[in-house]
Amino acid sequence: MTDFSAVGAAYAEHSDSARGRLRHDLVERRLRAELPTSPVRILDVGCGTGEMTIRLAAAGHQVTAADPDPRMLAVTADRLTALPGLRDRVELVEAGVDSLPSGREGFDAVCCHGVLRYLDEPGEALARLTEQLAPGGLLSILAKNRRAIGVREALAGDYESAHRLIASEADRSPGNLGLETRGDTAETLDELAAGHGLTPLPWQGVRIFHDHLDDTWAPGRAAYEAALELEWAASWRSPHRDIGHLVHALARRPKRSRS
Repeated sequence: MTDFSAVGAAYAEHSDSARGRLRHDLVERRLRAELPTSPVRILDVGCGTGEMTIRLAAAGHQVTAADPDPRMLAVTADRLTALPGLRDRVELVEAGVDSLPSGREGFDAVCCHGVLRYLDEPGEALARLTEQLAPGGLLSILAKNRRAIGVREALAGDYESAHRLIASEADRSPGNLGLETRGDTAETLDELAAGHGLTPLPWQGVRIFHDHLDDTWAPGRAAYEAALELEWAASWRSPHRDIGHLVHALARRPKRSRS
């Protein structure tokens, strides 16, 4: 797995940009639609600088934030210091996908966003994440969309790179943070989830029309809201969702049947 800590500062800067916020807003909206309004226990694997952890804690949930890099956890802890009302709802754990502590009760939701792209393949990670789910629990995976590799380059005018990636049917490409990252398809993620007894839910494409913009994109409030609503509407529909830079795949563990 790539040492993601080397680009931690760049990731934090990206998350604060309008383009980064677009991703987080879209993913959070879907999670809020799938999660109960009452507090539940959530595991955020690869929490990074704690963006989704903080959003979910602000919604009232109890969140275990896991990351293998103590520097990432330190950033999350610093952010929580400025939000004393949320600190008691968050537990920080130094662990990656391959070193998750086994839960006795399980989590009502497990999020793993932006992690699979740094792994050689998604199968083992999906198995470990699924183990953490309680009956009825929700699995949320945000992965790089293999089908969209080359689209960002084409829209940005880098035709040579786009042609090379598309013509070779590449499964990886340089990411926003300068690292080469691997893509998955929604169908592969759904098949893996189903293979572990989960029921796949409708998947969404994330950042369809705005992915080629850089982090200097700074729309006004009205323009940003219009962009967000456009992306949300398109995220459910093919062929638009098929070219989203990211795939948001969700699945649910069936509840135990009553005897």
